[in-house]
Amino acid sequence: MPVDVYREALRLASDIRDKYLRAVTYAKIGYYMHRAKNPGYKTAFKYAFTATASIENPVLMVKALMEIGTYLERTGSKTARKVFHQAYESIMAFPLPLRDDLLEELVIKLLELDMTDDALFYVTDIDDTVKRNDLLLKILRVYLKKGNMRKAKLIIEQIDDEPWHSIGAIEAIKEHLKREEFGSAIRILSELKSEYWLGEAMKEVAVYLKTSDVPKATYEKFVEIALSMSSETGFDVLKSLLVGLGNQGELEFVARILERLSPNARLSIFRGIVETSLDREELLSHLIGFLKGSEFEEITGFILDQLLSKPVDEKYEPLIKKIGNRTNDDALLVKVTTYLAKLGKFDDALSFAQRVRGHYLRSLAFGSIAVAKLKVGDIDGAIDAALEVKDPKWGSWLLSEILTKILELQTEGRLEENIEEKAMHQKAIWEKH
Repeated sequence: MPVDVYREALRLASDIRDKYLRAVTYAKIGYYMHRAKNPGYKTAFKYAFTATASIENPVLMVKALMEIGTYLERTGSKTARKVFHQAYESIMAFPLPLRDDLLEELVIKLLELDMTDDALFYVTDIDDTVKRNDLLLKILRVYLKKGNMRKAKLIIEQIDDEPWHSIGAIEAIKEHLKREEFGSAIRILSELKSEYWLGEAMKEVAVYLKTSDVPKATYEKFVEIALSMSSETGFDVLKSLLVGLGNQGELEFVARILERLSPNARLSIFRGIVETSLDREELLSHLIGFLKGSEFEEITGFILDQLLSKPVDEKYEPLIKKIGNRTNDDALLVKVTTYLAKLGKFDDALSFAQRVRGHYLRSLAFGSIAVAKLKVGDIDGAIDAALEVKDPKWGSWLLSEILTKILELQTEGRLEENIEEKAMHQKAIWEKH
């Protein structure tokens, strides 16, 4: 750009009446002159400082200094740091909360200019806890991104308040894991005092361990940490880690660790894995392979309850049949039958229902088939299903209910799936009388 254009810009800027805008405009002109390698850029910045000195409003004067410092820094000038410090000294004379607002603005500008050390120096004077800690987390993330773990550690030590301390610690743990600095990650974990944040940190660890091809010995280290913590900080920490690993598919490892825990603890962790993996039928199918005895009945019943609470999906059919083929428990067989009937797999549902021995539960099994058949318009099939219950009392009750539902469907065009609820009500009546 020709020299006279910049000269003209400086002349026109002098006509700007607002002293703050005049100062900032001079700084902008100086920045663009520097980019054009015009040696007169220093004059433009001198004009900016002169205009700033004449600003009567102290807040606008500080803001002008911050703007001038910003454009000076972009020219690579060492003077910028001094300008920001001058702004800082002026800010410290203001009352709260204005002082904190201006310090926040200063720190954000410094971060935008990648002057992270300066931002850290000034942020400590912010009185407002929320503002200070929010900014400390922003500064922490910059240091972590740069790989400056020493400074990151210092910042975490500076933050005493929750949840900021724990959030910062978890950010650092994630970075240490990426760098495979497991000892450092464990050290920060051991310093976390909140059970909730320990659990959150363990989830991060679990995801990392699975997605990063680390040896099983590394899993063991973190499990040992979790086990040692659990006596002091509660079972949730260990559960978070093992549920996370289970959800990532490390079921063999989780099962081996669970051998060291109580039956109640095992059930809790298995349920946690089910809840976080409900959309992954292959993982659930793999999971039930590790279950035996009453544990199998408990967890597969939980799986079936969870699945029955959602719209049925054919992708679960192999899992449902696998559960049904492994059990003789009447309650489980009823749930298996119900799911298959809802899928419209009537032959399979019938074969499982026929294995139910108890009269009450048998009525529920065939009742679910009957209702499902009614929903697809198969009235004869619904009646046939009801007649499969041979017990005089329960057979009669179910036939009565199905006949009622046929009329309900014919009259109202819909039917309620409340066979189980009605059976429980009838059972209570018979038990009382």
